Amino acid sequence: MVARQLDEQIAGRFPVGQRLRVLDVGMGRGVQALRLARAGHSVTGLESDAELLRAAREVLATEPEGIRERMKLIEGHGRETGVHFLPGSFDVVLCHGVLMYVEEPDPMLAGLARMLAPGGLLSLLVRNADALAMRPGLGGDFGAALEAFDSATYTNGLGLTVRADRLDALRATLAGIAAPLHAWYGVRVFTDNTADATELSADELERVLTLEDRAGRTDPYRGVAALLHLCGVRG
Repeated sequence: MVARQLDEQIAGRFPVGQRLRVLDVGMGRGVQALRLARAGHSVTGLESDAELLRAAREVLATEPEGIRERMKLIEGHGRETGVHFLPGSFDVVLCHGVLMYVEEPDPMLAGLARMLAPGGLLSLLVRNADALAMRPGLGGDFGAALEAFDSATYTNGLGLTVRADRLDALRATLAGIAAPLHAWYGVRVFTDNTADATELSADELERVLTLEDRAGRTDPYRGVAALLHLCGVRG
């Protein structure tokens, strides 16, 4: 879903066929970075975890030469973008699934915004603090659901206690760093409690994607999504 939403924002902002300069901060194994490189863009991946970076390099090594030439992988943290890059160096900056591990995200977000050229797109994927009660509540853990109403942290799949973000707070932050919110989506509205290993037929999968796509852009459903995908535009 995030890929579909990101492609929608890119198509609406940049000329068809333009080779974009993309920075993927906290790229993990490089799924989105590689997808964009395959689409013809010049992509730089920044990752602080050495094992994830190694895995990304191994995957990249199996790609055709043209794709390998379009990707650059760097070991580093999202707080260090100013060390590695000049301001305005990128048309698109991705920061997906990273802010939950950053105790004070505002300075890092300001640094990411500085990396954008005028009119550039900042894409954030965060855990939705306004919906933390949904997963335990729908799963029958009503005590945990009640506690979640007063919390901005949660336990992730790795057993780590990490933070979540609220839409209004991020909206204010993006406005303050000159990359005001342009569009936002909910991600995993109905499927957050569905096991990752669940097998679906092609027809079932398409129905699920259609359902999630519509819910992710429709109020009030998107407001209770497990994740929020926010897109800011550099002024």
